[in-house]
Amino acid sequence: MTGQRLPLPTRDGVGPSCVGLPQGAWPTIAEFLIERFPAITREAWMARMEARDVVDEHGVPVTAQRRYQAPLRVYYYRTLDAEVRIPFDEQVLFQDDQLVVADKPPFLPVTPTGKYLQESLLVRLKRKLKLDDLVPLHRIDRSTAGLVLFSVRPDTRGAYQAMFPERRIDKHYEAVVPWQPGVSSVPGTYRSRLVDDDHFMRVKEEAGEPNSETRIAVVQTAGGHALLRLSPVTGRKHQLRVHCMALGMPIVNDPFYPTLLPPDSDDFDKPLQLLAKSVAFQDPVSGALRSFTSPRSLALPPR
Repeated sequence: MTGQRLPLPTRDGVGPSCVGLPQGAWPTIAEFLIERFPAITREAWMARMEARDVVDEHGVPVTAQRRYQAPLRVYYYRTLDAEVRIPFDEQVLFQDDQLVVADKPPFLPVTPTGKYLQESLLVRLKRKLKLDDLVPLHRIDRSTAGLVLFSVRPDTRGAYQAMFPERRIDKHYEAVVPWQPGVSSVPGTYRSRLVDDDHFMRVKEEAGEPNSETRIAVVQTAGGHALLRLSPVTGRKHQLRVHCMALGMPIVNDPFYPTLLPPDSDDFDKPLQLLAKSVAFQDPVSGALRSFTSPRSLALPPR
């Protein structure tokens, strides 16, 4: 629905969520919502409907008695009873009428997900900048820090989004990994085939035609660790993290690889040592050459 006005406005930085009504025999829309979202109580849905915070795609309020009708899209506001604040702040590095470039801290997701709503980069920026139409042009993992680009205007968003699949943007990361002098080594380019793992949170390598490619350079080594410069040619999920693990040097403090840590095991004193350091591209709207660099830096652990 790019460029189309939603039937509910953004509220406190959060846009409305949407669910499509499938074919079914529910007597009312309310009964469908109660069954579809068991974590939300019947009383909560009734209160939202009373407040006219649940509407259809035409902006018509959904009441407790409204008969079920499919297909139809229903919009509502997602809320969380309690949300722990991520104790790190983002920084806006650049803003004009087309783009916002932000530097994301670790542990903060780019967009609302799961137990994170207000504590997401997108919602924080919408509140801070008062830009309801702000949309991320790409994602980096919650654990990863560094640069994220956002589109301000729906009418030019497609031109910026196309840069990523068409590989018209140079992205460079930094990572700290274990290093054994005389044993560790890295290829200039690493390619492999990445597929979904048995656990939905992870991916893994398998034999077959490579679908991922990373260029790797060693920047510095000291005290059993190395600082790598990683330049992804492709943009597969967890690509840099899996490639480093496959080379025998999993990124320091990675909560997924090689061992998946339990949920709610964040240690704010041990962030993942992966940083989206820089991006460069020719602006598809203005034609100007753009280049941005994160003010953050990674350091090798002391000896």
